[in-house]
Amino acid sequence: MKTYYDVQQLLKKYGTFIYTKNRHVDALMMEEEIREMYELGMLDKQLFQEAILILKKEQREK
Repeated sequence: MKTYYDVQQLLKKYGTFIYTKNRHVDALMMEEEIREMYELGMLDKQLFQEAILILKKEQREK
């Protein structure tokens, strides 16, 4: 996983679609969803960390 789009596709795979027309808000909501999925054991540690890093980078850029 390397891009924001990859994180969106990961969430989509689990039936989660986040789009508010505000990319910063989307990144925040996606981060919350990724954390919850990790806590529920749906994601392994590496995938979780990659997704969080991508989303944090996105939040800093906006």
